[in-house]
Amino acid sequence: MNSDKITKIVLFSVSFIILIVAGGMVFSLVGGAIPAFKTFGLGFITSTQWDPTDGHEVYGAMPFIAGTLITSFAALIISFPLSFATSLFLGEYYRNTFVAKILGTMVDLLAGIPSIVYGLWGFYVLRPFLIDIGFENQGFGVFTASLVLAIMIIPYATSLSNEIISMVPNDLKEAAYSLGATRYEVIMHVTVPAARSGIFAGYILAFGRALGETMAVTMLIGNSIKMPNGLFSTGNSMASVIANQFGEADGLKLSALISIGLLLFVITGIVNWIGKLIIKKMS
Repeated sequence: MNSDKITKIVLFSVSFIILIVAGGMVFSLVGGAIPAFKTFGLGFITSTQWDPTDGHEVYGAMPFIAGTLITSFAALIISFPLSFATSLFLGEYYRNTFVAKILGTMVDLLAGIPSIVYGLWGFYVLRPFLIDIGFENQGFGVFTASLVLAIMIIPYATSLSNEIISMVPNDLKEAAYSLGATRYEVIMHVTVPAARSGIFAGYILAFGRALGETMAVTMLIGNSIKMPNGLFSTGNSMASVIANQFGEADGLKLSALISIGLLLFVITGIVNWIGKLIIKKMS
């Protein structure tokens, strides 16, 4: 057997194992979620009630779905101008300079910091600051969690966008400069359009990380079982409620938590699928 066939077999085997693992995850989540959906039907998704009282158990996922989407979208909106500006700074204006190398290294380091560290920073630094300025009474809420999430995904989105911007061919830029275009015009009409699909993909990945974030959000969102009234109210996320209650759950409550995990899996998949469709249209 030659090396090409061996390589093909190894690659196929590894890919098949990944497929089996993914299929096993879906199978186990669906199996664990069946009791909750049998009891509450599709109303489980839209219900806002969460009552674990024995004999009167009622569970609904909507408060957690809303908390997850609000915090994630808010984090993405907050992070976009900062990460996009930094990526242009690194990839265009100060490309290959000492300053860009130092800042790029710092961005990469920040992208690798564990989420629990961001959560601790938010709890002991950001939360007291918001209380001092009277922004939030207790410093817990959707806005605080969104701010920390934004800070978490800024380095991630910046690093990916910087790599894509740096890959834009110099020939395209030089052609624009030769026609009398300014640097701003080259960036806005050549660099960004050429890199937009890759930049968008980076933000989709950053949004996916925000959707599934657990510890940082758990420490700051307030963990209240209710529909968030907006950015300045307490709430809960899908990952947070699982982290807080999974250890002591059993029976129908355990199935409800597994169902929330399944819904988070589905939402993340839908977001990635929509992102791929948009990227194809941009390409």
